[in-house]
Amino acid sequence: MTTHPAQPPRSRLDPEPISRRDFLGQAAWWTALSVLGFATLGILRLPKAAVLSSPSKKFRVKLPDSLAPGQPFIPPGRSVAVYRDAEGIYAVSLRCTHLGCIVKSSPDGFECPCHGSQFAPDGTVRKGPAPVRLPWHKVTFSGDQLVVDEGETVPPGTKVSA
Repeated sequence: MTTHPAQPPRSRLDPEPISRRDFLGQAAWWTALSVLGFATLGILRLPKAAVLSSPSKKFRVKLPDSLAPGQPFIPPGRSVAVYRDAEGIYAVSLRCTHLGCIVKSSPDGFECPCHGSQFAPDGTVRKGPAPVRLPWHKVTFSGDQLVVDEGETVPPGTKVSA
């Protein structure tokens, strides 16, 4: 024979006790509604692309008239240095061939801030760890402006006449 401890009398304002079956049933409904809500949010995000747009690899640039021969011109927002000398105009990439850092202009050419590689103004390696020179990009004329194609490399020494 078991005895139950005496329970205090329930007030009419106390909530009705919920059975385990009802609790599990309500939990299943709330879980299903939550999953349906998150799935709907995911479906609504599908039409919007999750990737960021990137600028075109081809861009127009106008060299300043005050640009001295052998002095680099770095267009804003681009990782290319454009040079003008007596033989023509050429563009050198500013992306280090070691691990892809953007090299910074220095008095002797370029220097990689990540691992210390140094490059001459024409992109040749002066100091490693960069394994190869900076690539040259294709430069063409379109009207009175230059078109630099960052997606196409040309052999070093390829220049376009002004």
